[in-house]
Amino acid sequence: MRLQNKVALITGGGQGIGKITAMTFAREGAKVVIADVNMTAANAAVDEITQADGQAKAVYLNVGSAESVEAAVRTAHEWGGRIDALVNNAGITRDSRMQKMSEDQFDAVINVNLKGVWLCSKAVAPIMIAQGTGAILNAASVVGLYGNFGQTNYVAAKSGVIGMTKTWARELGPSGIRVNAIAPGFIQTDMIASVPDKVLDSFRERTPMRRLGTPEDIANAYLFLASDEATFITATVISVDGGLIF
Repeated sequence: MRLQNKVALITGGGQGIGKITAMTFAREGAKVVIADVNMTAANAAVDEITQADGQAKAVYLNVGSAESVEAAVRTAHEWGGRIDALVNNAGITRDSRMQKMSEDQFDAVINVNLKGVWLCSKAVAPIMIAQGTGAILNAASVVGLYGNFGQTNYVAAKSGVIGMTKTWARELGPSGIRVNAIAPGFIQTDMIASVPDKVLDSFRERTPMRRLGTPEDIANAYLFLASDEATFITATVISVDGGLIF
């Protein structure tokens, strides 16, 4: 029960890595707020957690809207009484070569994957400052460290998340708040479900561990960083990528 008596807010928590992270946190004793734009998925995730005797609540959240973020954070705080961990997991892709990428594609990814992280962290920070403790955990990516073909918008957002992580660690550290990021490698999620097997095989070949990661691999890294075992770790980007980047 590594998160006993803690409250966690997980964006994009209704599916994929976010859902597995929510279930992992709940299993370790946390009260979990699953914030998602897809309320059907969020409610289904809450049902799974509560059926396993965990505590969870679903809230609507559009991370690109300041009004929506403020409402969701307020609801989470009122329900849990505190917010000990924020997992900025929500994200989208709109891939295309730079020359062919539309302005709408670029703006959509930046709005969710970068601006959304800022809005959610900005809303949660005053609560954590008042508590004198807290952990903000951001979803970066290995592509934010080395770039990737056809992902100008996604790479720009994830590189920005890494920069914000290090900046906020400096700004919020004196208030007892830790800020870290996870940089996943190739993870087996719905986001890559449409990727051809030949391409997935190339991903495995490029990864020293010779496999794709699982959502559980990422959730366990978030669990460690949210726990009291990581109280002196901040401004860090942990690559969970099977050795892809070293």
